[in-house]
Amino acid sequence: MNGQGFTVTGVSKTYGGAGEVRALDGIDLTVGEGEFVVLLGRSGCGKSTLLEIMAGLQRPTTGTVRLGGREITEPDERIGVVFQDPSLYPWRTVGRNVELGLELAGLPKGRRRAVAQEHLELVGLPDAGNKYPRQLSGGMRQRVGIARALATRPDVLLMDEPFGAVDHLTRLQLQQDLLRLWAEDTRTVVFVTHDVAEAIVLADRIVLLAPGPGRIARTWDVPRPRPRTLGEPGLTALREEIYAQLEDTGTREKEGQPR
Repeated sequence: MNGQGFTVTGVSKTYGGAGEVRALDGIDLTVGEGEFVVLLGRSGCGKSTLLEIMAGLQRPTTGTVRLGGREITEPDERIGVVFQDPSLYPWRTVGRNVELGLELAGLPKGRRRAVAQEHLELVGLPDAGNKYPRQLSGGMRQRVGIARALATRPDVLLMDEPFGAVDHLTRLQLQQDLLRLWAEDTRTVVFVTHDVAEAIVLADRIVLLAPGPGRIARTWDVPRPRPRTLGEPGLTALREEIYAQLEDTGTREKEGQPR
């Protein structure tokens, strides 16, 4: 299955109140069908706000977001979302957490169970269905969150720093797991991170957002096939170029630094 593509046109976001804040200003972005795009930037540059607008969880102040030609104004069944906190319900088993979207869609119980088990196997947790979230490690809980997002078979996966709360080794493994899943069906993925190394390992294309207000500063196509290591020809130079651009926009985010 191939994912549908996004077209973001003139998107700005202003939060009102006593101190009006302009979070995004004039964002134009096209994400091709089946493309893996990483939104990279410092804290406060608006990357999570942009992702939530693309997911239909926020409305832009101006501009439009379209998926496959249809405007996104609210959550859409074609879009799966994974956050840094997987937000699993502690009173539901792992399997029933994965079933949640299917339950809301009205799938029969037997079919829900089968689909949930299929997706737990897909993320490497075939025996976790009857456990509760508290019995799993942080990395395992994040895998459950990914399984839940994939279980509804979305065309697009939007991911907001999904590996930011796990240790470094688990993060590296989850990156490879995600690339394996992506390679199996090449659905469209938009992934938010502040980590330059993570962006280079994962992306087809990196989009750097600058703060004050959030805007696109630059984009890069990653010039090496996957799987990648940062020491490969061209990637060390790319990393330094991205860091230089981060400095130009007022920051140099360290790899692994909390956002």
